[in-house]
Amino acid sequence: MGLGRWYEEKVLPRIIGAGCGSAEVTELRRKVVPLARGAVFEIGCGGGFNQQLYDPQAVSSFAGLDPNPALLDAARARAAEKGWAADIRQGAAEAIPFADASFDTVVCTYTLCSVDDQARALAEMRRVLKPGGALLYLEHGRAPDAGPRKWQQRIEPAWKKLMGNCHLTREVGGAIAPAGFTLHPAGQDYFAGAPRWASWMEWGTAVKAGD
Repeated sequence: MGLGRWYEEKVLPRIIGAGCGSAEVTELRRKVVPLARGAVFEIGCGGGFNQQLYDPQAVSSFAGLDPNPALLDAARARAAEKGWAADIRQGAAEAIPFADASFDTVVCTYTLCSVDDQARALAEMRRVLKPGGALLYLEHGRAPDAGPRKWQQRIEPAWKKLMGNCHLTREVGGAIAPAGFTLHPAGQDYFAGAPRWASWMEWGTAVKAGD
């Protein structure tokens, strides 16, 4: 096993678990995930951090996708703990292995930052949503203030290599709306207790438009 593969399989999942599974981040997830309804698809489901927050009375089926096999093991384990059937697969956001108009809700939390092709991933999320379906999002991205943005641009090249292709400078709402969604922002702010260059958060609902 090469050093890069060892880092991705053994070290990176622990780093992601510590950051994405913290109590503070979970409180932000609570603003979004419980809104999921009907047939639900979660992009970037690895780690299973959202599993505990879904309302089983509101969700009729659950499917998920993630490229990292180590994180998928945790997602499947948490689905088993929850006690519901879950179709969790390994794959890329740019090629979602489900048919058109399969889901009522797509959930995307801390995933758009790390996909290879953000526009393609959003197009795929829109494709698998039913007409009028909802994309629930919670993402970090490009800061609105010049000071943090300057540091994001400086740090991003090294950050991407260490954090599984995580980008600091990507738009959130500014990328979702042009992808064929009607945006309904619920909140945006810097995450308390973290550097401003790494902590700009946006969350809300985006309804599939045009069908």
